[in-house]
Amino acid sequence: MDLKLLITFMVGFLIVAIAANEIAKVFQKIKFPLITGLIITGIIAGSSVLNFISPKALTELGFLNEIALAVIAFSAGSELYLKELRSRINSIKWMTIGQLIITFFMSTVVIYFIAHKIPFMASMPPSHKIAVSVLFAVIFVARSPSSAIAVINEMRANGPFTKTVMGVTVVKDVLVIILFAICLSIAKALINDEATDIWFFVILFLELAVSGGLGIVLGRFLRFPFLTKFDIKLKGFLILLIGYSVYVFSHYVKLKSLELLHYEFALEPLLICIIGSFVLTNFSKHRIEFSKTLKEISPVIYIIFFTLTGASLSVQILMSVFGIALVLFFLRLVTMFFGGIFGVYAAKDFKKYRFIAWMPYLTQAGVALGLATIIAKEFPVWGSQFEAIIIAIIVLNQLIGPPLFKWSLNYVKESHLRARTPKFEGTQDAIIFGLENQSIALAKQLQKNKWEVRIVNTEEKNGNEVVGMEIVDIKTISLTALKKLKLEKIEAVVLMLDDEDNYKLAQLIYENIGTKDIIVRLNKRENFDKFHNLGALIIEPATAMVSLLDHFVRSPSATSLLLGMGDDQDTMDIEIRNKDIHGIRLRDLRLHPDILVLSVKRKGQHLVSHGYTRLRLGDIITMVGSAKSLDEIKFKFDT
Repeated sequence: MDLKLLITFMVGFLIVAIAANEIAKVFQKIKFPLITGLIITGIIAGSSVLNFISPKALTELGFLNEIALAVIAFSAGSELYLKELRSRINSIKWMTIGQLIITFFMSTVVIYFIAHKIPFMASMPPSHKIAVSVLFAVIFVARSPSSAIAVINEMRANGPFTKTVMGVTVVKDVLVIILFAICLSIAKALINDEATDIWFFVILFLELAVSGGLGIVLGRFLRFPFLTKFDIKLKGFLILLIGYSVYVFSHYVKLKSLELLHYEFALEPLLICIIGSFVLTNFSKHRIEFSKTLKEISPVIYIIFFTLTGASLSVQILMSVFGIALVLFFLRLVTMFFGGIFGVYAAKDFKKYRFIAWMPYLTQAGVALGLATIIAKEFPVWGSQFEAIIIAIIVLNQLIGPPLFKWSLNYVKESHLRARTPKFEGTQDAIIFGLENQSIALAKQLQKNKWEVRIVNTEEKNGNEVVGMEIVDIKTISLTALKKLKLEKIEAVVLMLDDEDNYKLAQLIYENIGTKDIIVRLNKRENFDKFHNLGALIIEPATAMVSLLDHFVRSPSATSLLLGMGDDQDTMDIEIRNKDIHGIRLRDLRLHPDILVLSVKRKGQHLVSHGYTRLRLGDIITMVGSAKSLDEIKFKFDT
């Protein structure tokens, strides 16, 4: 291969990949999956449309596909962490068996009998039809752990149903690669009219056993990047190098075995990589760092993989097979439905799961597409049509799968999304949980700034002695008790109890009431992440004073300004509700000379504001200035 030509292909593809990433973001904005945008961009750049990526370039860039497949296998193996699956092992076992066996066998049988309707299968002999049916069925079993994790994180889902879904998703992707290795070997034998006697199965077993052994060795070898003090990106590069070396070694073994034994001894690189990742994840101390490294490199790898896959497709082939892809999509859905019912009854799970148990497993992505790519390469005569059908099915699964998964999580009440923030009613109200000197002092300070404040007492203290302050006593922390407080009208909640009670309150308010600002006084540093995940504003007394003194030492003027320590000076968050302000630039606002704009917050994100920043309805502007000037501005922005 001419090095100059390879560099030309690489540079050309790099430009297309960057464009694909930007175009895919547009697809995300209109609620399409990211991979759809990447694949479509690849198709347009490929030989069937613009020919930016020629067939020759695809051949020479094939090593990028192999690197991507290694990373996909590493990612699947890294999700299989046994300690997190123990509590639902019985449900995971039976649901996996149901989804795996029923989906696989039902799909194989149905596809074989409708083969005459599939263009490239219609004229095949029966043995070839069996082979192709098996290959379709094994890909139907594949699932997408990354898509499942994304939905679970988005919905903040937790519970028995969610744990089962996560376990089954990961276990299935490990098993499907093993099953694929077996099915691919059998399919090659049937299509190439090779003998499938006892020796065929002995050699197949040896290939799988050796691949498994090499996977264990790889798991130990993968530790080396994490024994160094290299940057995470350099560690990621070493992981890519190790993954690609598995493919290089597999090709070498295949060629040498053919030369010496006149028989291709085929190692399974995907199986080696997924077992290596599993070993590192479960039997080393580098699990978290390995997972972070994969997350660092995966986005770039997926852009390369999905764009190359799209470039290898023909628009004409994709359009011609879309009808049969739709039929096979519904076939997969039906087989998964029956598999879900079997899994629920066999595991003796809750009966309410039985008709929705299939919904979380519909989405497919990297693993399924990776297996389809391998088949297209192994069987060039009809492989491109096979791959086109699988890609069409994956796109349908990506569109329909996540909404169904979200619906099922809401149905079993395991999603924990934030409640809708109540509409501001014109009065600034705050409620403070915890009756003590600090809470009383805070309440009085807020009252001076024209806030209406209540203090909630959860202990057996007498709050009647606090003059000019409304004290509310509650006996237990519960949703019922919170509803009596009418928190839906509150602008801010301050939690000043112990961390356990604070978290219980924060979670109830987050999920059921949606109060805009939850301020927490933290007692123990290790609980920071729990509150942060709920979007709470956290004050840590142990470090707050040191941090404040540090700011005073390094920048006394700025600190005094921000704290409003000047004469008649204050800070205020003002939300823009006046439609006349919408679209105006900051520099065009007629502000008092003593007012300073500190920040602009839009949809939860702080903007780098400047004079040309155009304001929008709902923006929150943080200002510092005299109390009189701020009141005038607040009135102007509110009405």
